[in-house]
Amino acid sequence: MTAHPLVRYLALVLLLLCGLMLSSASFAQSAPRVELAPVNREPIYTETNLVGTVNSLEDALLSASVAGLITQVAVNPGDHVAKGDTLIALDDDLARFDVAAAVAAEQEAQATLAEAERLLREAESVGVGRNIAATEASARRSAVNVARAARSRLTAEQARLNALLARHAINAPFDGVVSARSVNLGEWVTPGDSVARLVNLDELRADFQVPEAFYAAVQDEALISLRVGQQTYETTIATVVPISDPSARTFLLRAHVPDAASLYPGNAVDAVLRASAGSDGLTVPRDALSRYPDGRVTVWVATPNENNTYQVTEQRVQLGINFADRVEIVEGLSGDEQVVIRGNESLVEGVSVEAVAAGSE
Repeated sequence: MTAHPLVRYLALVLLLLCGLMLSSASFAQSAPRVELAPVNREPIYTETNLVGTVNSLEDALLSASVAGLITQVAVNPGDHVAKGDTLIALDDDLARFDVAAAVAAEQEAQATLAEAERLLREAESVGVGRNIAATEASARRSAVNVARAARSRLTAEQARLNALLARHAINAPFDGVVSARSVNLGEWVTPGDSVARLVNLDELRADFQVPEAFYAAVQDEALISLRVGQQTYETTIATVVPISDPSARTFLLRAHVPDAASLYPGNAVDAVLRASAGSDGLTVPRDALSRYPDGRVTVWVATPNENNTYQVTEQRVQLGINFADRVEIVEGLSGDEQVVIRGNESLVEGVSVEAVAAGSE
């Protein structure tokens, strides 16, 4: 039975509509998925790569201040010590005898002073000039002064000998780690002989020699990043020494060393110094750039469509300064655009794309 022409016409229209719907759905499903980022206006920084050395603010080569025989070695290289801990001790028997003698001499002087003061009080109590001659009273006053001076001298001598006794023990001047020891039990040392090296690992700085052209910029809140292996640590500048090395045309910059960096004195460390260029500019992420063999550099600008997609156009740009993971755009963008930073490898002019969140597949 032959179908009515009207029925056939309606069937054909229905098929066309279905085809259009399927085509639209297929187009929507095949739209490339990209990640977008806005064009930013921000301060521009210049960067320079630095190579430096980690140093401790407290690194002491400990020495003996008196002569003596070493009777105790309390530490080995690598030992952690606290401030005041005894590291090396010298034979102090003779020094103790000297202190004991000084104590006895001071006690004797104290007794002599007490007797002189008693005689003076006695003379003053009986009446000077009546029952005792004035010259005798004067002599007793002088004897008190002499005895008092003798006691002061012997007290000072006792303090001196106690100080010498204390110097027979070489103690840690600060918390730290013993990095070297240069003496052993039974050796004789003289004043000035080195006995050990102590390093404070809690007060570390990374020292860099920076080109003097950066001096003015460093004063204006420069930023510095330390690179340790595959890790990067943002840190702050501790000190800028305003003295240039005339032979190298550099100055010393010291940066704080973060605890997480696990660096030690003597380690070499790389850094990136970012100093303000003194101006603002437009920037995009490095990943937004497409480079061509003929030297052209472009970005893909995404313009919103009505159906939650974006239409992309390729825009040639002129680059300025690179810093961190961003690049200054000197020419080619106005600042209110969004650019493609992922998925821009296979785009073509005018294609519609779908924007996805960062990290999405």
